[in-house]
Amino acid sequence: MQSDSVKELFDRSVERYDENRRQLIPCFEEFYRTAAELVSFRADQAFSVLDLGAGTGLLSMLISERFPRACFTLVDISGDMLMKARERFAGQSSRFSFLVKDYSAELQGSFDLVVSALSIHHLEDERKAELFRSVYSVLGPEGMFINADQVKGATEPIDRIYRETWVRQVQESGISEADFAAAEERMKADRMGTLEDQLGFLREAGFREVNCWYQN
Repeated sequence: MQSDSVKELFDRSVERYDENRRQLIPCFEEFYRTAAELVSFRADQAFSVLDLGAGTGLLSMLISERFPRACFTLVDISGDMLMKARERFAGQSSRFSFLVKDYSAELQGSFDLVVSALSIHHLEDERKAELFRSVYSVLGPEGMFINADQVKGATEPIDRIYRETWVRQVQESGISEADFAAAEERMKADRMGTLEDQLGFLREAGFREVNCWYQN
């Protein structure tokens, strides 16, 4: 991860981050709902969650609403983003902890669930593979890893269609020119990999049940 540049880009966007995300992700509701609904623990079960690149805590919030006994560790390279997450979870300090860190360096501890939303695509493919191995190492025997992220098309023509479709849908959302330009600037730090490659990285890391549950 290009730590300094990624941190700077997201620090600059923190004030309107959640609002803009709804415009920049045309499938916003389905995207996040699917990730949260894939968590297969019982509703009354106590378990530990590590959220990588947690940002303002949106995915953790959706999971926490379904699992009131789950405890969360939110990790992000941007302290400003995590400050928004702290505000989101104010008064719930017993369930939520926050760590300003480049999670691609090394993961420590033990968790029942590791999640990430729209973050890991900032890593080069080699670093993605390393991270997936690290994620596997901190999960318990029945642990789960849910990565909701954007990917590169398997071929250049497919990737071009992905890009053109996204631009059209985002512009139809009514996003301002300034916000769209800011998103384009942030995307310069993207290092997206193909779906096929990343599923392979997961299998190589040791994960047994590997699948893509949602595409749009």
